[in-house]
Amino acid sequence: MSQDSERIPEFDPRSERRTDRIEVNAEVALRRSGQHLYRVRVYDASRYVCRLEFVERPQVEERVWIRFDGLSALEGVVCWVNGFVAGIEFVPAIHPAVFDLLVPRLA
Repeated sequence: MSQDSERIPEFDPRSERRTDRIEVNAEVALRRSGQHLYRVRVYDASRYVCRLEFVERPQVEERVWIRFDGLSALEGVVCWVNGFVAGIEFVPAIHPAVFDLLVPRLA
């Protein structure tokens, strides 16, 4: 059994969603504490959360900062990890009007 399946057995992040997400295929700037910015892929997003692909596997509850093009950096917390993909909860959530402006750029 791999380390990934031992850490999160049969975990489906979609099972705990509190809102619908938009599917995207874009890149965002990511900064982890004490590290430089680098570009990562974002798979889906909502006002509350997003799903990112990391270069190095993050830790659950790790704080990160995500910058969508044209926005200031948003603080987030890693909620789950499956391999190099992780769910990030924004702290605080993105304002509805800001998210509405962001959606066309991500689609």
